Amino acid sequence: MPHATEARLKEMGIVLPRRPKPIGNYLPGVVVGNLLFTSGTLGTRPDKNDNDILPYVGKVGSDLTIEEGYASARLMALNHLAMMKAVLGDLDRVKRIVKMIGYVTCAPGFTEPHLVLNGASDLFVELWGEESGKHARAALTQHELGLNAPVEADLTVELHA
Repeated sequence: MPHATEARLKEMGIVLPRRPKPIGNYLPGVVVGNLLFTSGTLGTRPDKNDNDILPYVGKVGSDLTIEEGYASARLMALNHLAMMKAVLGDLDRVKRIVKMIGYVTCAPGFTEPHLVLNGASDLFVELWGEESGKHARAALTQHELGLNAPVEADLTVELHA
């Protein structure tokens, strides 16, 4: 069934945003062989003026709860999907999410970045299932991220031949 991934998103009640506007000199992703390497992205969304805004800002554990960090990570995952679609043209080209390297801006002493990044991981598993959506992951804590974002991650994605 063509566009099965987008049909699944629709079943989930998800409308993909446009891909985030670049804030530097880089591509949303690069395909090498059967792998897609995405650029790092944040949990932004377009506002009414079509500017990318961060609905959640600050450090998880002081400014934000784990649940707010999780929500930001879910927005980030939606942006990754929009970036994948922009690069690949069709999300059905995705065979599996291989690896996510994620960064969480945390207050001193915060030791649960894995719970925050589950916001992205859970979405990929919900969309593609355990076999294709579950991935290797690094959940790293950061003192600061650009634009005062609570989360950022990049992905390695295997593509169908």
